[in-house]
Parts: sequence; structure tokens; C-alpha cells
Amino acid sequence: RAPAQDRSGVMSRKVQVLPCTIEIEHTERSLHAHVDLEGEVNIRPGDRVRVLGEPVIVRFGDRFTLHRQARVERAGFLERQLPRLLATLSLSELYEVSFTPGRL
Repeated sequence: RAPAQDRSGVMSRKVQVLPCTIEIEHTERSLHAHVDLEGEVNIRPGDRVRVLGEPVIVRFGDRFTLHRQARVERAGFLERQLPRLLATLSLSELYEVSFTPGRL
């Protein structure tokens, strides 16, 4: 079955609804939630992934796996470039550090 897609306008995001597997653990050793999308899905900067369904309550000591649907919204060109620009600007802040020996 092909994933559902929505393209309702020129500036809209491409949307896919895909099955996914969620692994959740809340134990003394680990607190995590991992989402694995089924199929060949390449998530890139600016894309959004939202797991659909009811909220999950995880008590201490629980560990389980769920199967749900996930909504993947693909970023447009400008949305994809913004994280790269911000990363470059953040990196350039490091250039202003002086490594001059002694006091000024």
C-alpha cells in the first residue's frame, strides 16, 4: 500500500503518513523513546515527524513496543536551508575566541 500524500498548494509541505514502530523504556538503566519509520524514509534537516495516536503513559520499570502511524512533513527549500545557516553562524562565533598567551 502506498503512503498517503497531500499537496494542496505551491507553498505547502509534502505530507506522508507511514507506519512506524515505537520502542519506549523507563527503567533504572534508561529513559528513552525511539521511533523507526517503516520503508525507505530519509529524514533531512527541517522535516517534521509526528507520531499519531493517543498519548502513552510509561511507569517506572516499563518497557514496551507500539505500532502506530507517523505523519512526515517534508521541509521546503528555504526551511531546509535555515538549519544550515544557523549552524554556520553558530560555528562562526567560535572564530572570535582569542588564543593570545598572557594577559591583555
